[in-house]
Amino acid sequence: MSGPAEEAARRRTFAVISHPDAGKSTLTEALALHAHAITSAGAVHGKGSRKGVSSDWMEMEKARGISVTSAVLQFGHRGQVLNLLDTPGHADFSEDTYRVLAAVDCAIMLIDAAKGLEEQTRKLFDVCRHRGIPVITFVNKWDRPGRDALELLDEIEREFRLRPTPVTWPVGIAGHLRGLVDVRDPDRMLRYTRAPGGAKEALEETVEADRAAAEEGEDWVQATEELHLLAETGAEHDQESFEAGKSTPVFFGAALSNIGVRLLLDAVVDLAPAPAGRPLEGGGERPVDAPFSGLVFKVQANMDPSHRDRIAFMRVCSGIFERGMTVTRAATGRPFATKYAHSVFGQDRSSVETAYPGDVVGLVNAAALRVGDTLYTDKRAVFPPMPTFAPEHFAVVRPVDIGRSKQFRRGIAQLDEEGVVQVLVSERRGEQAPVLAAVGPMQFDVVRHRMENEFGAAVRLEPLQYGHARATDKAGAEALNRSRLVHGEAMVRTRDGAYLGLFPNRWHISSFEREFPDTPLEPLIAAHE
Repeated sequence: MSGPAEEAARRRTFAVISHPDAGKSTLTEALALHAHAITSAGAVHGKGSRKGVSSDWMEMEKARGISVTSAVLQFGHRGQVLNLLDTPGHADFSEDTYRVLAAVDCAIMLIDAAKGLEEQTRKLFDVCRHRGIPVITFVNKWDRPGRDALELLDEIEREFRLRPTPVTWPVGIAGHLRGLVDVRDPDRMLRYTRAPGGAKEALEETVEADRAAAEEGEDWVQATEELHLLAETGAEHDQESFEAGKSTPVFFGAALSNIGVRLLLDAVVDLAPAPAGRPLEGGGERPVDAPFSGLVFKVQANMDPSHRDRIAFMRVCSGIFERGMTVTRAATGRPFATKYAHSVFGQDRSSVETAYPGDVVGLVNAAALRVGDTLYTDKRAVFPPMPTFAPEHFAVVRPVDIGRSKQFRRGIAQLDEEGVVQVLVSERRGEQAPVLAAVGPMQFDVVRHRMENEFGAAVRLEPLQYGHARATDKAGAEALNRSRLVHGEAMVRTRDGAYLGLFPNRWHISSFEREFPDTPLEPLIAAHE
């Protein structure tokens, strides 16, 4: 049996991230299709009929045509094992995306050819830079009208101080795509014929330069001139620069038509870094060949409605994971038995006996585990904690039917543990009227949907006029509750017992600080940072 270092070298663990509607779930399926992990893409007709999307398993996602939770797809390509983590595109679910980014070694960033760098794109680029995650860029929808290719590269370099190094280049402007040139083989053009409906791989034909010049005319001339210009400016891929986060290899294509996807998939194998040693809290790192360790980055209940179970997604960070092994949960020092361990492909699962660094394992019915938990054997390991973001939307939640109170309490506790929302309680309102805190209002829609459909406890939400949260302590909470100048409220986050002060605006925060200058009041991490 191969050791963990050898197996880690065969792994690529990456996320697909983007602004909403850039085509993220479509690309996810296209990658799985080209790896022959699925036989037909389910996202080929747009949002209205995306019933077959492998990574969007929640009924709400299928109905709305958006991803509101992350999903894991594992498949093979060219002898390598690829762990693809699809993430929510909508900014309201930034926290889930950020947690996923703690579990990957590389990211594919989608850019809409017409829209360029959008707000969420900018945020996610910054997060990748902060975490040291190298980024591969895919300019999507080149078969539709859009912006100039060189202009998009300039925007990436100007706004992100990241040198774009094209690996593929389009022949024809956006909306008039004639083919692609692999920059590493510039004397040929790849021409594509889209399969009916886009459900299968596009037919790919290699066209020699002389023929391309004769058949494509000015489009071929312009593409070759632009490639010469890029070569003169030194825009060539450099692996060291890429892994250091100083450059980004750029690919062009159209995920919906399966154009350029094979080249991108090959790039994940050839360019994306394999799992390496992981930093520990307090310094040092856990090398991949150390005894087993893993990081729980997501908890999700009720993925399978017929079983109503709970699954904790764990990235293997070092060593070898074997189903049934007993590990230690770092947060408590207590043993945890891994009796039920699954490999996950969207909503589908199969039992996994062994996993290696970079793999994602689903631990079923792991009620004790929380997001951010470190599991290990032998020498103790603790990975840095997951960030908790500053909520900006607050609402009191109550059951519609008081007779469903038991289901209500269980459901709210479950959604809190998953990180769908933060659940707060206060002395003023009591535990019977918890307050939900969210980064974005769409999180409340997820709560309503899941509480009614999964836990059988429909809820009503009463919005609160707060927009800012600050960390404080027990004394600060007492001061806020007795303040005569400030319209605010102190609460406790049930997940970790942290005290939060809620304020309607910055003026009330300033008033409180003037009234109680010695009371701690610390900003939380904002989702846009």
